[in-house]
Amino acid sequence: MKNSTLPALLLTLLLPLGASVHADEISVAVAANFTAPMKLIAADFEKDSGHKLLTSFGSTGKFYAQIKNGAPFEVLLTADDETPTRLIKEGAAVPGTQFTYAIGKLVLWSARPGVVDAKGEVLKQAAFDHIALADPKLAPYGAAGVEAMKALGVYEVLQPKIVTAENISQAYQFISTGNAALGFVALSQVLKDGRIEGSSWLVPAKLYTQIRQDAVLLDQGKAKPAAQALLKFLKGDKARTIIQSFGYEL
Repeated sequence: MKNSTLPALLLTLLLPLGASVHADEISVAVAANFTAPMKLIAADFEKDSGHKLLTSFGSTGKFYAQIKNGAPFEVLLTADDETPTRLIKEGAAVPGTQFTYAIGKLVLWSARPGVVDAKGEVLKQAAFDHIALADPKLAPYGAAGVEAMKALGVYEVLQPKIVTAENISQAYQFISTGNAALGFVALSQVLKDGRIEGSSWLVPAKLYTQIRQDAVLLDQGKAKPAAQALLKFLKGDKARTIIQSFGYEL
């Protein structure tokens, strides 16, 4: 072997070692409605940065309780803008790091064609046994569903038919398996390649409070450059393109 090739060989051997020194793991709590886009964003972020994301998906309300009880999350992506604000005020999140990464859309959906009409009149007819909804006390999309039903004047009639799910992912499961004829979910859960299978009604935005989904750096991640890098990545073009492809507004 010629001596001139030795430095190049050593550099090749040392590069992976150097990269691993700077790589880090980030524990991220993510609102359940954002599961599909976050998986794609995570793959791009890990590829570009070398960092590893440890993601947990669930209801915003449950994550709040877990964080207050010391859960080791470093970044939080919620389904509202109130929870991050509250965590900042309570000293559990870093001031100045909160921002809206997506604006969600509520949809009334059935896995079966012909169940939900284009104007949502099915709610007034109430000719079904069960309607699924994420727990409105824990999930902003569930709260939005209740708001919409109240605005339409059908909540009291439909209340006995409501099947309450732990989070919006479970609400989707209830509907997709037929345990509930229809229900309120996030548009991002049912929009695939620009189409929605089954039948649906995009609930007019005027019927519920705007769902501003905010991200924030938690106190446990404030000394972690990788956590800050993830928040920056969420604001970038790659992440924004993915977010929009799932029907969210920016």
